Amino acid sequence: MNKKVMIGMSGGIDSSVTAYMLQKEGYEVEGVYLKLHNRTDGYHERNLGYIEDVAKFLNIKYHILDLADKFTAEIYDYFVEAYLEGTTPNPCVKCNKNIKFGAMLKFAQENGANYLATGHYAKTDGKFFYEADDKTKDQSYFLSQVDKSALPFMMFPLSTYKKEDIVKFGATLSSVYKKITEKSESQEICFVETVYTDVVKKHANIDVPGLVLDEEGNVVGKHKGYAHYTIGKRRGFTVNGAHDPHFVTKLNPKDNTIVVGKKAALEVNEVVGQNLNMFIDDIEFSCSVKLRYRSISTPCKVKIENQKAYITLEKPAFGVAAGQLAVFYDGQKVIGSAWIESAK
Repeated sequence: MNKKVMIGMSGGIDSSVTAYMLQKEGYEVEGVYLKLHNRTDGYHERNLGYIEDVAKFLNIKYHILDLADKFTAEIYDYFVEAYLEGTTPNPCVKCNKNIKFGAMLKFAQENGANYLATGHYAKTDGKFFYEADDKTKDQSYFLSQVDKSALPFMMFPLSTYKKEDIVKFGATLSSVYKKITEKSESQEICFVETVYTDVVKKHANIDVPGLVLDEEGNVVGKHKGYAHYTIGKRRGFTVNGAHDPHFVTKLNPKDNTIVVGKKAALEVNEVVGQNLNMFIDDIEFSCSVKLRYRSISTPCKVKIENQKAYITLEKPAFGVAAGQLAVFYDGQKVIGSAWIESAK
């Protein structure tokens, strides 16, 4: 009997080609669409239109899994609260852990699937995640908090392909797929249609002018409300008499002040992480660490003590933000991750 794979389908080209590939490999394929928010602008209807076409072309059935309440409570609310607390959230990491490879995997298993496949660009051998071959699209960073018990059930058929090749291949399959390749790419964060502040503004008044402080606590200028800024930002505030660029180094939600300094003030050599998700048992090790998705990995030493990771960087990083994720790599292999609590 053929093994059954449930495919997380978004209506995009990656998951649509994934379904085609796995069916060609002989798997019994079914799709599942996650309804994650109650948008009324036709968003879900458009996506489901593409999925319906692909399902007909492949002659497969698909499910709609409504996780909007769970998504709101665990991802959306966390995103808004993080900015109001003066930290920088990473909703995609939380979503992969709780929603896609938490609730969606559970749904797949309850419906008799042996595996859950997605159009993510990453690799897994059932024990670890690895970087995808297409480094420009690699999503191993965003998967690093997924519970290791989920890994044996996960499949990423696009792991060795370049995104541009998937688009070209998709366009040759049928008019159904060609139509999908012609639509615009989905935005990075599915519920942020413009900028993050537009989302936060729906829940709080963030347009409250405040004072800009230097590192000694002296008032040096004005800003438009602390939630408009993230660590490392260099525009949108005034610094009286400054000739050199100044960057945000700290946010103080309690008194609506921001602290700024020159680039050297962003330099960080030590990072503390919490809420660890480790794929190895070592409590002291050397590795490389990514402190932001698009950052270059930095060699470091890690010591785990009392459920926290103490990370000593071998060369300084700049603009490290609390609330982001530190992901530990051994070459291309993800060996663990931790949420950044503080940096100095």
